[in-house]
Amino acid sequence: MGQIPTLVRKNLVLLLTLAVMLALFIAAASGMSRQDFVITLLRGLAVGMLTFLVASGFSLIFGLLDVLNLAHGTLFMIGAYIGWTMYVRPDTVVDVLTPLALIVSGFTLRDVWVMIARRIPSSGVWKRLAPWMAIIPGALIGFGVLRTCPIAFWSLENYAESPVTFSFLAGQGQRVIPAPAAFDDASPLITFGGLILASMLVAFGLTLLGRSDTHAESQLTWRSFGPFASLIAAGLIVFAVNDPLTAWLFALDTGWLFLIAVLTAALSGMGLGALMEATLIRPLYVRPIYQLMLTLGLSAIGIEMVRAIWGRPEFTMPKPALFAGSGEGCPAESLWLALQNGCATMVFQGGRIRVYNEIVVPLVGLVVLIAVWLLLKRTRLGMIIRAGVQDRQMVEALGINVRRVFTMVFALGVGLAALGGVLAAPAIGLSNTMGESFLLNALIALAIGGLTSYPGAAIGSLLVGMLQQFIIKYGQIGIAIPFTEIVFKPSPPLVPASTLLLMVIILLILPNGLLGRKE
Repeated sequence: MGQIPTLVRKNLVLLLTLAVMLALFIAAASGMSRQDFVITLLRGLAVGMLTFLVASGFSLIFGLLDVLNLAHGTLFMIGAYIGWTMYVRPDTVVDVLTPLALIVSGFTLRDVWVMIARRIPSSGVWKRLAPWMAIIPGALIGFGVLRTCPIAFWSLENYAESPVTFSFLAGQGQRVIPAPAAFDDASPLITFGGLILASMLVAFGLTLLGRSDTHAESQLTWRSFGPFASLIAAGLIVFAVNDPLTAWLFALDTGWLFLIAVLTAALSGMGLGALMEATLIRPLYVRPIYQLMLTLGLSAIGIEMVRAIWGRPEFTMPKPALFAGSGEGCPAESLWLALQNGCATMVFQGGRIRVYNEIVVPLVGLVVLIAVWLLLKRTRLGMIIRAGVQDRQMVEALGINVRRVFTMVFALGVGLAALGGVLAAPAIGLSNTMGESFLLNALIALAIGGLTSYPGAAIGSLLVGMLQQFIIKYGQIGIAIPFTEIVFKPSPPLVPASTLLLMVIILLILPNGLLGRKE
């Protein structure tokens, strides 16, 4: 009991700040009806949870790797578009799986490339030329044969075959199955062999570029070739069952297909994160300015790639039928009835709320929050991550493969962002700017909660989400100024400005954020 007064004295400023914020929250709630308060609170939780999925990944990456990933918002956006593709056009995803597996296969032979690299002279002009003599031909071969791969695609020039039209038709329950793509004049054997050869050349060239990693002894066994053979076999099997697999996905219930889309987006995000860390971020750990420039450039490239593939127009990702109904029994009187009848809305505390936006999204966010917290606090990997945040050199001295941990953390952080993107797509729609707005919210949330604090990311995100939604609501109903007849209605520009103001006030009082630690 004697520790409580000491704890209060050490955290007096924090406790007073939280008390003032709670008082302001109660005052804001008293200015509106209970119905408006409940709806606004739920909407704030939804926005806060989506912001948390971006902020938590950003915080994990910065906490362990000291990398400010300015491409995090773009990866959030890419997750949304990949999820849309899996949900609306699964045939495209199935077509991409075979070339993707063959392209990745060469990178699994790292032990082979290391052994060969040790036998190549590592001095003089040859040291600088050898990597590019493998990478450039490999890239040219890869781009050349990739163009011959049969991939079903939409058309950005023809509106009837654009993503906007496919989204609209899917939202109306009309799932159009496009004609399957097929090889024209190219031979599948030449195409697939070219992709494998290109993958091997590029992987070998990148190994030569990182010669500092090739001095460790490695012994080749049959297991060294297992992943390589497995990926090639998997790619060829998918190619063989392409048509029946596509038909099965189109016939699948939208709820299950949406779940597959969520998993696809999250796993794709993790794969992109691992690729970024291993090939681009790793050589720049001692050059933080270069990291910022690189991730900022990747963000711009990602946005342009999305525009080139999916187009510039905004469109929506249809909600699963489980959360999109409006027939008999809707709006439902309870969540159970809403799920039973597939209602898009339900009645709660006298008001109508959207089941997916205000119920499902916050619940999924809460599950992810708890799952990642358990990962960090109750697993060996979490222990290594927390130790690495505190003292990276000590973790390396214990013989732990820190580079592998770095790759896993970067992949996890980007995977969380991609998960947030695909969950946000049915609620707010897809646009080329959705990543930038959520990244800004995430940065503000991290500044409020503490840049390297996982609980701080959660608290800051919830504060940002609820403050924005309360400002939006008061913009509709107005704020009565005491002792006057004036009713002040906040304008839309005050929504982002309010979160910035909160951040400034918090940082003036607590420079490290609510739960941040002193560096």
